[in-house]
Amino acid sequence: MTIQNQTLTFVLAGGVGSRLFPLTADRSKPAAPFGGKYRIIDFTLTNCLHSGLRRVLVLTQYKSHSLNKHLRDGWSVYNPELGEYITAVPAQMNEGKHWYQGTADAIFQNLNLLERSDAEYTLILSGDHIYRMDYAALLEAHKTNGAEVTIACMEVPVAEASAFGVVGVDENLQIKVFEEKPEQPTPLPGNPETCLVSMGLYVFSTQLLRAALLEEQQNENTGHDFGHDILPKLLQNHHVQAYRFGDDEGRVTPDRYWRDVGTIEAYYQANMDLLEAEPPLDLYQNDWPIRTYHPQSPPARTIPGSFGTNDSLINSILASGVVVAGGNVQHSILFRDAFVGDNATVSHSLLFDNVRVGEGAELRNCIVDKNVNIPASTRIGVDPDEDKKRFTVSEGGIVVVPKGYVFE
Repeated sequence: MTIQNQTLTFVLAGGVGSRLFPLTADRSKPAAPFGGKYRIIDFTLTNCLHSGLRRVLVLTQYKSHSLNKHLRDGWSVYNPELGEYITAVPAQMNEGKHWYQGTADAIFQNLNLLERSDAEYTLILSGDHIYRMDYAALLEAHKTNGAEVTIACMEVPVAEASAFGVVGVDENLQIKVFEEKPEQPTPLPGNPETCLVSMGLYVFSTQLLRAALLEEQQNENTGHDFGHDILPKLLQNHHVQAYRFGDDEGRVTPDRYWRDVGTIEAYYQANMDLLEAEPPLDLYQNDWPIRTYHPQSPPARTIPGSFGTNDSLINSILASGVVVAGGNVQHSILFRDAFVGDNATVSHSLLFDNVRVGEGAELRNCIVDKNVNIPASTRIGVDPDEDKKRFTVSEGGIVVVPKGYVFE
């Protein structure tokens, strides 16, 4: 029996995603569109698919309809008669009269599913990160090292490490210290310039996970979080190992790209990364294609404007159904069925499904959510003071037009 068949996978996908508002006003963060045709959760689920993991539970909670629909339409790819599944599991108050109160509590409230699975290993993932990774290689490393817990980690400069959970390791990458967002992070042995930080991705030997969760529930003064509460305790008496992301990626070409897209700035930049001449995350990588659900739409096209003007396309990504009719699109990503009218300019922006940009409009540094009709000659991203009167504007000046916004 392969190690994948001995593993049950949980994908945590129930967070509110408040820092990504208003993109999360009507959807959970993992369901947010990304890269022209994907949802954020597609990257984690694609990793599961290519890694040979066939028992996947997606724990949902906050505004989960869009996510559940996407799982139904795009990820009903396994055969339940063979014991394979990707299943959404909403919060059900299985243990106590409360919703999921933390990452560890979300697993605890579904302990019955874990016990029923008879899985020897439990893989716990986040549904809101952008990256490629072969989880089979991670599981094999966990087994080979004789670890009881393995934490996937990546190297970052010391100056950036305070934003993460930092692990202190010995020369064999066995974790001795786990510090959640420390002011003075512990650097790697022999390399004072970098730290190993947790990616929020864990492999547990299932028996230990069950015992740790039951013990955690006895503690009233806890946030029920793996990073804050459970993992620091386990270091005292158990073998907790670090797995360095990108060192041995198994069957996927390692690019060492990983992004937490939890803020407007991070989300916007991760999309813009795709437009680099040599993108750090290559969507055209043939050995690890990203799966998603994409409705039937005609091909993208450009057509001359009504006044005989020619459209201009510079370094942009266009999804199916996009029409650029005499407009100018530069360094932007246009999702399904977006339309750019004559003499309109869209620059360094993201237009979600069914966004229509009227004649002569000008958009710069914008994220426009689904189903927005932008009137002719409208200017967004040009005058910060005017933008702030109507829209959310990030600290870096990214203007977010909410879903279905109606202009007066």
